[in-house]
Amino acid sequence: MAADDGEGNHVVHDHKHGSSHHHFLVVSYGIQSHVNPGRVLAHRLVRLGGGVTNNNGSSILATLAVPVATHRRMFPSLAGGANETTTTDGVISYVPYSNGFDDGSTPKSPEEWDRSSRATSRSLSALLTRFAAGGRPVTCVVCTLMVPGVLDVVREHGIPLAVYWIQPATVLATYYHYFHGYGELIATAAAAMDPTYEVSLPGLGLGRCRPLRVRDLPSYLVDSHTDDAETTNKFLWELYEYMDQWRPRVLVNTSYELEAAALTEMERHLDIFPIGPVVRSSAAEDLPARIHLFKHDDVDKKRYMDWLRAHRDKTVVYMSFGSITKCTKLQMEEVVQGLQRCGWPYLLVVRKDGLEEDDDGLQEMITTQDDEMGMVVDWCEQLEVLSHPAVGCFVTHCGWNSTLEAVVSGVPIVGVPKTFDQPTSMYLMEVEWTIGVRGECDSEGVLMGTELARCIEMVMGEGTTATAMRERAGAMKEMARETADAGGPAERNLRDFVTTFQAHT
Repeated sequence: MAADDGEGNHVVHDHKHGSSHHHFLVVSYGIQSHVNPGRVLAHRLVRLGGGVTNNNGSSILATLAVPVATHRRMFPSLAGGANETTTTDGVISYVPYSNGFDDGSTPKSPEEWDRSSRATSRSLSALLTRFAAGGRPVTCVVCTLMVPGVLDVVREHGIPLAVYWIQPATVLATYYHYFHGYGELIATAAAAMDPTYEVSLPGLGLGRCRPLRVRDLPSYLVDSHTDDAETTNKFLWELYEYMDQWRPRVLVNTSYELEAAALTEMERHLDIFPIGPVVRSSAAEDLPARIHLFKHDDVDKKRYMDWLRAHRDKTVVYMSFGSITKCTKLQMEEVVQGLQRCGWPYLLVVRKDGLEEDDDGLQEMITTQDDEMGMVVDWCEQLEVLSHPAVGCFVTHCGWNSTLEAVVSGVPIVGVPKTFDQPTSMYLMEVEWTIGVRGECDSEGVLMGTELARCIEMVMGEGTTATAMRERAGAMKEMARETADAGGPAERNLRDFVTTFQAHT
């Protein structure tokens, strides 16, 4: 029977046998590091089904659900209008859900997080009901981390949940052990106040690699008494409890080539599917109309890409601390000093909201830099920049998305990890993969300019360490791309996930 789903999409629905297609609702937390891998996953799911619904009903449908405030930033022309409930990029659909903070603010207190959880549950429940009434019932909810309330919704509606772990498998394993008998060991190690204190956990730090040290652990396990740490750890405890009880499928944004030890360990405990690196890597995922959380200008893009083209291969230092981190005035002054001291051309990203203090002089200093030796921009297409042959080093906060983008681009790293999973990503780059060097901050947490320049020289120089690092980064690029290519392990594992899901629903 033909029907309209209430959103202008013509679908085919067999009332006798249920839905004629699989519909994955990918629910994302509202920050770029969650939205980007969620969007790429949704595209890849649709691509497995051929991309469009046909009369044979063979297609896979995917919808990305993001908070209202995030949806408005992605689609500003729809904000507040009648069409705000849905839109499409021609491949997947996008819908907003209310997390109770539609103005874009972030819950801070436990009470605010509880309110957000209740609002998210109500909104997602209404979405599921609406999709079912419109002939596109959701057959699986895929949840990235930190979406409070989603566990209640899948229980209420009886819809299967797949967990989308968008951080290193080593973090997945570390938290698993923390919640399964090793919490006291980790707490004791953290209390020792020695960042080099080694923590031996099952399956991690095998072979030639040393065990994790306190400084390599997810920061919320080391400093667990901040509001952010307590909120995150509480949600993860609930998620692991759910995984223990219901054993949902767990999609992991990594590969055996990157994290064999952690994945092998977690295979013993969870139903995992390594589908990484989930990084936009093909024309099919290069959307006709780019959708970003940050305003950008094609003129600006032409300016920095032309600047890169004017430089020789592997001579440019690219530096960005991501979409969340803010720098103090002192830290930014040291960054500029270090980049100028190192003597290599640099492309520096400083978001307009990336400084903790308002300082017109500093803002002018960093935004007027535009010459042969240095350019400062407030936003860029990071993967395109990293893929440019001129880039020879990436100074990063070590977020997992940035880490994977560096790997698939073959760019060695200077890492300055700060929070949550970033120290563990640094461990992987420095110890297991040997493609990065860690920038050591002072007692106040500031990366001094002299240290930044030293680290850049370790990566960009002509010494044996730098040469080996560049060679290793190049080898990992080829390995990662083979893994992510069509028909490669990542696609096969994602297909196995869909097939297994079909066999049990």
